[in-house]
Amino acid sequence: MDKITINELKSLSEVEGKNCVSIFLPTHRAGKETEQDPIRFKNLLRGVEKQLLEDGVRRPEVEKILVSAENLLIESGFWRQQSEGLAVFISQDHFYTFRLPVQFDELIVISSTFHLKPLLPFFARDGHFYVLALSQNQIRLLEGTRHTVDEIDTEDTLPNLAKAMEYEHYHKDLQFHTGTAARQSGESAAMFHGHDPSDDDKKRILRWFHKVDEALSTVFSEEKSPLVLVGVDYLIPLYKQANSYPHLIDHAIYGNPEELSATEIHQKTWPLIVPRFTEDEEKAYWKYHELKNQDRTAKTIDEILFAAHQGRIETLFVGIGEQIWGDYDLEKQVLEIHHAHESGDHDLLNVAAIQTILNGGIVYAVGIEKVPDGTLLAAIFRF
Repeated sequence: MDKITINELKSLSEVEGKNCVSIFLPTHRAGKETEQDPIRFKNLLRGVEKQLLEDGVRRPEVEKILVSAENLLIESGFWRQQSEGLAVFISQDHFYTFRLPVQFDELIVISSTFHLKPLLPFFARDGHFYVLALSQNQIRLLEGTRHTVDEIDTEDTLPNLAKAMEYEHYHKDLQFHTGTAARQSGESAAMFHGHDPSDDDKKRILRWFHKVDEALSTVFSEEKSPLVLVGVDYLIPLYKQANSYPHLIDHAIYGNPEELSATEIHQKTWPLIVPRFTEDEEKAYWKYHELKNQDRTAKTIDEILFAAHQGRIETLFVGIGEQIWGDYDLEKQVLEIHHAHESGDHDLLNVAAIQTILNGGIVYAVGIEKVPDGTLLAAIFRF
């Protein structure tokens, strides 16, 4: 799977079991390094196997848990279609893979729930964004983070619209199709033949963009990440007229994106995104300090964890790369913190961050030096 949605995050967070395995691995798109990715994944699986056996899980059960992951090792096509990072989640009854433009550190976590904090760049307000590239030959949708960007395959979403539009009587040199840059065939490219279209053609393009916007609303469901447009001059204002996504930014990159790689698009769009993230984060930082004396903030894991489950957190700062291991009982409001990871432990920072996001709060996954009061986490309450 190449994209993870808030609904999928919710589903992952609800999985519970004795041995929930989370694996994160940096991967490569091309080059000889791709040959090393399955080898490194195999080594991580051996680490999982060793840890499960040490925890007392019998070998036949270990083999049953890992069979789907083991099968990935012989799927050569899977390893030829990687992004910057691979996330794999395994339990007795579940198996998920996500190829994402996030540069994960190698990590194995075995707990009673999945470890989801490395996915925060996709949901935290510190770098996740979308790009819609509009040109005479293509419509491309890309999903980016601070460091990387990846194209989203919209072939299952938009081509049906292209067929529907064939029933309209277009100017003979104005045709519409949709797809991604990764599929350059005639049927999967969005074609806009003809330069400087007439007013009638612009009206037809606008109608098409309304349908594109409607289709993309399923992709952007429950999203709050900014969207930036890259495109031919006359197409951008037309798409802005059709757009209903509330987080489309005003600034755009003008010009033909057809010859631009995903990396080059990232280089051009990221400077437009940075000020928005920086401004929002700074406002939240100072708001925390303004509310410190009004019982609207917290900086301890016990208070924040239970407030996150209750949906009371408006904004959460969490130190990326940090962990607090332990266990908790929601009903009894009891929290137990351990100095080191023990079998069945939760990363309590992970739990607090994911619950905040699922309850509509904002999370900033930042370096520890950017967390207010110099703690591992800090929260602003809604009430």
